[in-house]
Amino acid sequence: MNSVEIANELKELLNGKNINVQLSVPQLVEKATSRGEADLTADGAIVAKTGKYTGRSPKDKYTVVEESSQDKIDWGKVNQPISSEVFDQLYIKVVNYLKEKDELFVFKGFAGADKDSQLHIQVVNEYAWHNLFCHQLFIRPTEDELKSHEAEFTIVSAPGFKADPAIDGTNSETFIIVSLEKKIILIGGTEYAGEMKKSIFGIMNYLLPESGILSMHCSANVGEAGDVALFFGLSGTGKTTLSADANRKLIGDDEHGWSDNGVFNIEGGCYAKTINLSAEKEPEIYNAIRFGSVLENVVVDSETRIPNYDDNSLTENTRAAYPIHYIDNIVTPSVAGHPKTIVFLTADAFGVLPPISKLTKEQAMYHFLSGFTSKLAGTERGVTEPEPVFSTCFGSPFLPLPATRYAEMLGEKIDEHGAQVFLVNTGWTGGEYGVGSRMKLSYTRTMVRAAIDGKLNDVATTQDTVFGLHIPITVEGVPSEVLNPRDAWADKEAYDQKAKQLADLFKENFNKFSNVSEEITNNGGPLV
Repeated sequence: MNSVEIANELKELLNGKNINVQLSVPQLVEKATSRGEADLTADGAIVAKTGKYTGRSPKDKYTVVEESSQDKIDWGKVNQPISSEVFDQLYIKVVNYLKEKDELFVFKGFAGADKDSQLHIQVVNEYAWHNLFCHQLFIRPTEDELKSHEAEFTIVSAPGFKADPAIDGTNSETFIIVSLEKKIILIGGTEYAGEMKKSIFGIMNYLLPESGILSMHCSANVGEAGDVALFFGLSGTGKTTLSADANRKLIGDDEHGWSDNGVFNIEGGCYAKTINLSAEKEPEIYNAIRFGSVLENVVVDSETRIPNYDDNSLTENTRAAYPIHYIDNIVTPSVAGHPKTIVFLTADAFGVLPPISKLTKEQAMYHFLSGFTSKLAGTERGVTEPEPVFSTCFGSPFLPLPATRYAEMLGEKIDEHGAQVFLVNTGWTGGEYGVGSRMKLSYTRTMVRAAIDGKLNDVATTQDTVFGLHIPITVEGVPSEVLNPRDAWADKEAYDQKAKQLADLFKENFNKFSNVSEEITNNGGPLV
């Protein structure tokens, strides 16, 4: 099928009698609850269960091999190729499946707060609660914008349709297939709503660099003086938590672009982890969960309808989706200037990286390309405890282009705007996972605020002998023994062995980059 035939099939689907276009939040809440898709909570949010898929399914994500894009894509385990024939056959099956449904739900909106690079999108959903999720996560159009809205990319989501691998050419019943040429994202066999959000992010990661704009998996906020801070990190490292600061205005919590004008949010909402959420620790997120918000896999009391955020019986990856204006301190529209501070977040399960360290330019590029963290339980199917992982640019699952393309763009931005870069470990201290303890959020907040306020720019540092990182000797409000990870371990010999083990993993991983300058290779990584 060519693009015209695909478009005609989509047009026929969208003209069906079962289509509900651009329903309001109350209408979608009513539909989701009356159809038995979700329940209402005491706070007014709805809660839905996603079945056995409680996280992304990266092994079931594909990109169609097409002439216009095949030489640009970084093919491999992340960007798995699939043929046009497989896509076309599944597309027709899914469309026919959806035509038979009593009701379908369509959302029209945008990705990207910068009007100059904004992408017009639409989402066709089998479930009302999925459509509410998209309404809250993407940028919502005004009435005037809706009149002239022409979708450039379309998500077609059919969770109830399950593929047959033997017939359909997939790895499992689940599939997330992107056709850049036909401008369709086809999703089936999974109820996890995050697949829709991340699929659009992948599209933006393909399109924005083509326009000279750096796309970034990061959160961002800005102070009263216009000082912008970026927070890079994979799911569970603290991007959402640390960027939701009562003393600073939130630009966005997960996905951004950096153009010649500054930083802009790609989304119109937030998708926060809620495991162990409390009003005391994370008041901004806690208070954002109200009518119109969508909870995923959160256990709720059957009588009081009060959510139990400490219950991980369904998954560690419990989530809340809500529009960004549910956070009090936000920038409207979600755009700001150039970053002054960049924070790389890592949840180190080895417990050997400093809680905060200053990075030279070479170290910044080394750690950005390395993207080390621990994959936390529940963020992907099959992950039950932290696993060390190197995710290039802190977001390799979502990068269709070669990683060095994004890294080079970031290096140019750092040089041009003089941003200070810090590596912050929100993981373990005093021992590895299972022995030590998770870094206290209060300490992390204090250190990050000191970095953003410029208090660490001229502070005395000591250089770590294993990783070469520059550790501040003092940070007001943080015990000195916490700052140096070796001091926090009772067994120094055990620390040395574990640190050497992680350093070796860094070097082994970095060997895959063949086109990186010797300056970064020699001066950015571990010393041993």
